[in-house]
Amino acid sequence: MRPEPTEYVPLAEKYIQLVPEGRLHEILQRQQEQTVSLLQDISEEQAGYRYAEGKWSLRTVLGHIADVERLWNYRIFRIARGDARELAGYDRDIFAHNAPFESLPIAEVLRDYSAVRQSTISLITHLSDEAMLRLGEFNEHPLSARAAAFIIAGHEIHHIQIIKEKYLRM
Repeated sequence: MRPEPTEYVPLAEKYIQLVPEGRLHEILQRQQEQTVSLLQDISEEQAGYRYAEGKWSLRTVLGHIADVERLWNYRIFRIARGDARELAGYDRDIFAHNAPFESLPIAEVLRDYSAVRQSTISLITHLSDEAMLRLGEFNEHPLSARAAAFIIAGHEIHHIQIIKEKYLRM
């Protein structure tokens, strides 16, 4: 079931609304298959493409998707296990700047993305309904484990749309 607006910070609404109806672990599995299929045959030149000055390369966007998923996995894990203390945010630009993605072949970035996604699927598949509904706190708002999992899916949908529109049309 889709999370209620009382389960997440208002800024997450744009991601949660992108997630289609269905079982979340199945949606995440399908996303992984579609993302790998979309990007597995791109060249290193395409992976390094930036559609404008100051924008990340496609390779870094994919790495960003995996990094953000790692963060949300941690939040899901903490909340589901009952550690409801305030969860910290992060600076995406600092993460991207200090990440190794630009020096990695795109196939390696895809493997990393897939490993992170399988970790997410394993985590949420084994959580009880009670654990998924448990609340923590993020940015001075309640956050459920369920909402955090939806944010992972919606965040990827958001970035895959950008990849299709701005990176793969070159």
